[in-house]
Amino acid sequence: MPLSQRALVVGFAFALTLVIFELVRKRRLREEYSWLWLLFGAGVLCVSFLPFSWMKAIARALGSETPTAVIYFVGFIALILICLQFSVRLSRITEQIKNLGQQLALLEAERDASSAPPDEDGPEPQG
Repeated sequence: MPLSQRALVVGFAFALTLVIFELVRKRRLREEYSWLWLLFGAGVLCVSFLPFSWMKAIARALGSETPTAVIYFVGFIALILICLQFSVRLSRITEQIKNLGQQLALLEAERDASSAPPDEDGPEPQG
C-alpha cells in the first residue's frame, strides 16, 4: 500500500476513534456500543500497517485475486454482524416497551377502580 494511502487510512482510524470518544462524552453514543466501533477502528489501523505482501498472501489463501476484495468482504461481514446485533437489541427493547405499556394499563385500571366513589345504595332497581 502506498504511503499516501496508508497515511489516509491511519488518519481515518484516528479520526474515527476521536469521534467515538466525543460521542460517548456527549452521551450520544452509549459505552456499550462504543467498544464495537473502537474495535472497528483498531482493526482498520492494524490492516493499514500490514505489509502489502501479507495482504496478498491472505487474499490468495482465501481464494481471492486482490486484497481489496478481501477487505470489502470483511467489512461487509462486519456490517452484517452490526445489523444483527442492533436487530437483537431492537427486538429486546420492543418487548420491554410492550410489557411496560401493559403494566401501565393495568396500573391505570387499578387506580381508576380504586378512585371511583363506592355506590352506597347498591344497584338501582330497574323498571
